[in-house]
Amino acid sequence: MRLLLKLFREGAGRILIFLDWAIKPSIVKRDSNQQNLVNIKTESLKLYEFYACPFCIKTRRAVKRLNLNIETRNAQNGRFREELELNGGKVQVPCLRIDSAGEVSWLYESNDIINYLDKHF
Repeated sequence: MRLLLKLFREGAGRILIFLDWAIKPSIVKRDSNQQNLVNIKTESLKLYEFYACPFCIKTRRAVKRLNLNIETRNAQNGRFREELELNGGKVQVPCLRIDSAGEVSWLYESNDIINYLDKHF
């Protein structure tokens, strides 16, 4: 049963990836100075994700829409998964790592991440 659910979730995620590719969001336009300032601010952000996770796709669409240059980290396995679990406290994606004034915070839940990005950018 668990394997069947995992296969369904992966298949649904692949369909959403195709739809994401086919239907592009409207992108926020900024002049080059404004975009450079935004790019500097986004250097302190890292998005931990699984490629085919529907909530991660939703979050990536918001990042695209806001024209943000945020590093994405595949936490499916490997060192980014370990980093997320050790430092964030759990393996749950999407998760936005926010480095601010020497403090690191971990923001989970796609809607919370999108609200944070909308508010700050």
